[in-house]
Amino acid sequence: QVQLVESGGGLVQPGGSLRLTCAASGSIFRVYAMGWYRQAPGKQRELVATIMTGGTTNYANSAKGRFTISRDNDKNTVYLQMNTLTPEDSAVYYCFVRSSDRVYWGQGTQVTVSS
Repeated sequence: QVQLVESGGGLVQPGGSLRLTCAASGSIFRVYAMGWYRQAPGKQRELVATIMTGGTTNYANSAKGRFTISRDNDKNTVYLQMNTLTPEDSAVYYCFVRSSDRVYWGQGTQVTVSS
């Protein structure tokens, strides 16, 4: 059974940084991409960043220049380094893994940016 476990969320002041980690356990056949979505109260879920198995990355405009996604293929782990955080980044962040036959989701980790 595949399980995604996220960590690293929390409360941070504006301008601060957080690093999210998502570790996938279990057998996943042919991982194509890993990444992060986020959802703030009253807003639609937003794709934040993705990273393909080969290393190609994509970012939402709101994340470009501030967030960096990386992964460890051997450990099936994806990271999201978030810098220069603003209150608008406050949301529940969900990691995902896209394989050849389905998408797996983490349970979500809360990020709150507030002074």
